[in-house]
Amino acid sequence: MYYFIGIKGSGMSSLARILYDLGYEVAGSDISKYIFVEDGLRERGIPIYTFDKNNIKDGMDVIIGNDFHRETNEEVAAALDNPNVKTHTYFGFLGQFMNQFVSIGIAGTHGKTTTTGMAYHLFKDYAPTSVLIGDGTGYAEKDAKYFIFESDEYMDHFLSYYPDYSYINNIELDHVDYFKDQDDYDESFEEYANHAKKACVVWGDDPHLPHLHYTKPVYKFGLKDGNDVQAKNVINNEKGLSFDVYIHGELFGHFALPLYGMHTLYNLLGVITLGYLEGMDAAYIEERMSTFKGVKRRYTVQEIGNNVYVDDYAHHPTAIKYVIEETRTRYPGKKIVAVYQPDRFSRGKYFAKGFAQSMDLADYPYFVDFPANAHKEPGIDIDVTYITQYIPRANVVKEDREGAELLAEYDNVVYIFMSPKDIYKLKDLVIEVKAEKEGK
Repeated sequence: MYYFIGIKGSGMSSLARILYDLGYEVAGSDISKYIFVEDGLRERGIPIYTFDKNNIKDGMDVIIGNDFHRETNEEVAAALDNPNVKTHTYFGFLGQFMNQFVSIGIAGTHGKTTTTGMAYHLFKDYAPTSVLIGDGTGYAEKDAKYFIFESDEYMDHFLSYYPDYSYINNIELDHVDYFKDQDDYDESFEEYANHAKKACVVWGDDPHLPHLHYTKPVYKFGLKDGNDVQAKNVINNEKGLSFDVYIHGELFGHFALPLYGMHTLYNLLGVITLGYLEGMDAAYIEERMSTFKGVKRRYTVQEIGNNVYVDDYAHHPTAIKYVIEETRTRYPGKKIVAVYQPDRFSRGKYFAKGFAQSMDLADYPYFVDFPANAHKEPGIDIDVTYITQYIPRANVVKEDREGAELLAEYDNVVYIFMSPKDIYKLKDLVIEVKAEKEGK
């Protein structure tokens, strides 16, 4: 039996679902967290318990979530102290698990989750494929050839992975509570890239990636000359993306897809590169990607009346910028009400000006303060006003009825709710308030 301590963590949930699909008995424990992750477990009947050291039994394989430690969790202590229990870290277990497949590890500061979903959508009908996505999605085929997984750099966890293809979307300093500076960050990605068994696939237009030292074959994708896979004749408008792909200077194919934004184009080029390396032709790739509908909490759209509601996981200034730019492209006739809740105090402090500059791209910028359960980091004592001091026109709202009523005053707009936290609950409350007003 596999028992997960912290089973509602997005990667943990995905892995639990994969092992269940492979026929193993699976259970776990956690505190209340993300509803959309929990639903994915319950649909398989995977039990979720409250923390109790008596849950740990002889003969179990216990997988310990990254945020759980002996000093603060009784189950972790019980598992580590029991000689009849095998214990694993999440990233350690995953590093061993992938060795039985042709594995593709999707890394990068931005776009990992969406790109992993894109790659899975492309590969799953080409050959049996299992997938682990950081939005809580996990599916397994018992006879899978491929394993596609989201590869997170936080605390260098991805250095436990040796995939066949090390894929990197981009590099921009993040997780400043762990990485010292950009050079430190780059060094970790360089090491990860060279863990590849077959090849590295990287964004060649990135300011950092082309300058890393690669010891494995590398394929670069992008818009600039010199990339192995290059997009030309790009059109990006409210109808979607249209572009030609050249590989080593020769036309590979033309693509016209109902997907939006230049950041999406870069993700697509990387996935096209993976498909090409595994023998797919352009017609097959275009047909598959034309039906890609996105992943959880990455530009998830609801259209109600003349308003549009977008839920997105964006938590870095560049990601917020991408979301707002995509919205301008998709909905050129509508004003944008952007609502952002920061998640980590270290990130909020380090990137305060960047958050303000990105949110200033919206017509009506709003912020929500750090959540009450945000981890307190040593030496950092700030609230959201540390960010809003750089954007005086912004407003701060609470995640309550009063905040929802204020936001609901707008009409014929696109609302964008952005945060790794459960900001989507405020979105739902705004929709509820608007429905009540219209019903009166």
